[in-house]
Order: sequence, then C-alpha cells, then structure tokens
Amino acid sequence: MRFPLAPTAKIARHIVQNRLRGRAKFAMVLQLEPLHTCNLTCTGCGRIREYSTSIKDVVPLDKCLAVAAECEAPMISICGGEPLIYPRIEELVAGLHAQGRMVYICTNGVFMRKKMRDYLAATYSAATEPVLKDLVGQKLVSEAEADAIRNAKPEARAKVVIRPSQWHYWNVHVDGLEFTHDLIVEREGVFKECVAAIRMAKLLGYQVATNTTVYKETDVAELEEMFKFLSSLGVDGHTISPGYDYDAAKKDMVKRLGKDPKDFFLTRDLTRQKFKDVQRWGEMFTIFGTPGYLEFLAGRRELACSAWAVPTYNIRGWKAPCYVMTDTHYPTYQDMLGKVDWSRFGVDEKGCGRDPRCENCMMHSGFEPSAALSTGLRDTWVNFRYNFGSRPAPYPASTELERRAFNGATVGKGHMAEAKAALNHGLAGARSAYAQGGNDLPHDHDHHPASSNGASCGSGDTSQRDELLAKVQSASKTGLPAS
Repeated sequence: MRFPLAPTAKIARHIVQNRLRGRAKFAMVLQLEPLHTCNLTCTGCGRIREYSTSIKDVVPLDKCLAVAAECEAPMISICGGEPLIYPRIEELVAGLHAQGRMVYICTNGVFMRKKMRDYLAATYSAATEPVLKDLVGQKLVSEAEADAIRNAKPEARAKVVIRPSQWHYWNVHVDGLEFTHDLIVEREGVFKECVAAIRMAKLLGYQVATNTTVYKETDVAELEEMFKFLSSLGVDGHTISPGYDYDAAKKDMVKRLGKDPKDFFLTRDLTRQKFKDVQRWGEMFTIFGTPGYLEFLAGRRELACSAWAVPTYNIRGWKAPCYVMTDTHYPTYQDMLGKVDWSRFGVDEKGCGRDPRCENCMMHSGFEPSAALSTGLRDTWVNFRYNFGSRPAPYPASTELERRAFNGATVGKGHMAEAKAALNHGLAGARSAYAQGGNDLPHDHDHHPASSNGASCGSGDTSQRDELLAKVQSASKTGLPAS
C-alpha cells in the first residue's frame, strides 16, 4: 500500500459516517495553531505579521484538546508558529492520541533532535544502547548528550515525551536543497539540521513526512532533486503546495523585505507550469495527495474549494474563511460552518476566483479535500487504486546525490557567503540574500551623487553595513548564521 492501512481505514470510516449522518460539510483535518511564536522568519509566511499583537499568546492545552473533539477531524496538523516551542507540546500530542487522532507536527526541524533526545532519556535501557551508539557514530547525538541520556534524572525519565507511533508524523518543512531552503527560511544551517533530524527520526522508528511550498523562484529541476534526496533518507511521504499572494504574506513581503510580491508568489497559470510534472512525481515518490489534486495542480482539471474541510483554530478562535484568509474568527466550528457564506469563496466552474483573494489560490488545504471527497465513479476508482497501489521504492542513496543536496553553507556557498567574504575584505561590495547577481542592500537614497538628505552610495554612511557586520559577528558567537 502507498499509505498505511490503519490510518487509511480511519479516514474512510470518518467520511462514510458523516455521509450516513447527512452532513454536507465536515472537518477532515484540523490545522491547530496553539501559538504563533517562531524561531524563524520565513520568506512568504505572513503569520508573525498577521498575529503580531498576540505573538506570545498560547491556546491552553485543555482548549486545544476540546476543539479537536469539537470538530471531530481524524487528523490534526499542529502548526503555528513553530509548534515545538509550545510549552506543553508533549501533553498535547499525547492527549490527541488518546482521542484516537492521527497527529502531524508541522515543524521547521530545528528543535526535533532535542525532543527525540527527551524521548531517549525517558525510555533508555540496555536494549536502546546500540541505537544510541549508532546515533553517536553518525554524529546525530554528541557524546555529552548520550551520557546525559544514559544518566537521566528521575524527572527526565518520568517526562511525557513524543514517541514513535503509526499515528504520528514529524512533518518537516523543506523548500528546496540547502542553498534555496536556507535562503527561504532566512537562516543558514537550517537545512543541515533538518536532514540530521530526519535521519535521527528514521533511526528511532518515527514516521517522517515533508511539506514544501513552491514559489515563482523555485527551480522545478531542483524540486525533483530534493524529492530524490529526501526519498533516499527514508522519508515516508511528501506534501507539496503552491505559494500564492495571500494578504498577510504580501504585507510581510513588502514591509519587511521590500520585495514585490509579484516577483515571488505564483499565479494560477504559473502554478500549472511549475507543476506540469507533478503526476510523474506522484509515481516516483510518495506524494501525500490524491490523483485529482495532482491533476488540478497540473492544469488538467478544475476543483472547487472545500476550505471548511480543513479548518484552522488559533489563539483567536476558528479562523474564517480559510487557512490564509482572515475575515473573522468564530467561537465554535459549527458557528463558522453556519455563518460563513461559502458560496462567496473559492473558484467557479471555470476556475475564476469568486473573491479576488481566491484568484490565484491552488493550495493543498483548500482543494485537496475536494478531490478526496469526490463521489464521482472515476475519482473513487482512481483514489482507491492510488491508495492501495504499491508504494514507490526509496530512491537509492549516493555520495553524488548528497553532494548535490548540500550546495549552500555546508560547502561555503550559503546566502551569507558574500557578507562573510565582505567581512574578511573590509565589507566591500556585500550583496543581500536575495541578489545573487547584484547589490540590492536596502538604500534610503537614490543612486545619485547626493540625495536630499545629503547621503549617497559613496557618502561614508556605514549604518547598513554595520548592521550586517553585527549580524555576522553575532552569528559566529552562536554558531548559527544570522538571517
């Protein structure tokens, strides 16, 4: 089977039960955002800006569990923000499992190894020593960390931890190979940490998925290389979705980065160009998506939006009308279902946006449920054959494949490389992360001998350069390059 039998059966049972009850709309996946705090500032993500006034707030544990029970979704995607920052993430995962739900933790991967070391400390015995030695040998756990695991204190052994389970996935954000991914997350070293976390997770028996957002600048050939590499690591499946210009992301792009959203996000036509090979990828790799959604991405069919099937709950309530558009927040899921005029959103039968904000959206969270819930005979048969068909074999690992994957900071070609080179040569000619071909450091003046404020490119004003220097120096002290 392409997907594990038990989760597949659970989802199928959920669909049948709701249809027997006569429900036209019901939740398939709850996107639960217990907080919006994050350790990264990824390009294309508008969450930090959208919820800036409540960035430190969290949804209480009991409320998180209550909303999962309220909407009855069989799958919970814990996102945010970075969910591993949530103070009671272990209790949340355990509580959701106790409700019988499948859990995806959508993480940037930076804190994964810490959580898995907690698991090792809580469960350590003589039987786990060979695995621990293997982890040390592969430099996924340090000798000091291994000693701490072996000699864990009673409170560490009694701690609730995130354990391997058929009902749990680490869902790791990977947007390309090393240079591209570190560029998008705006910090060097993150791709390397993601790979280390994935390797450690697979050695410990966890299920691991990845999620990838595709942007205008994304190179399609690189995506295929990325899937080959991730498959060679034993990753269990992949989610892929186009990035489009929803309001909060556009504002972040303009105000924080000074970039034109049109240069970064995909239109509907560009999405279809980028995803023209997605069905072939579905045959080569374990893509977590229905054939109907892959056909939609490739431009071979239209789908209606079913945002109600993948609702989002966060610190302000049930977010409506969808994961990326915020008109209001509702106190209950049923309140949202009943009060939102769903006919105003999504696209019509010709693929035109009913709301201007929907014009370019082809996101997984809106359109995948439409393909999965289709009752058409063809869709039913194709979905059945896809789910119960053979799982694509892992792509063979090789030194060359690994070399191509680590094409950034690891080999001295990270997006901060030019800044570091400038630091070593008097900071002359430093270029930003977003200009591989020219100097586009932000200017507060025109390229004239003198502007109205008396400053120019050769004025001797080093404030921007000094800020970059401070970031590089700070990064060298912490071991993680600055964004």
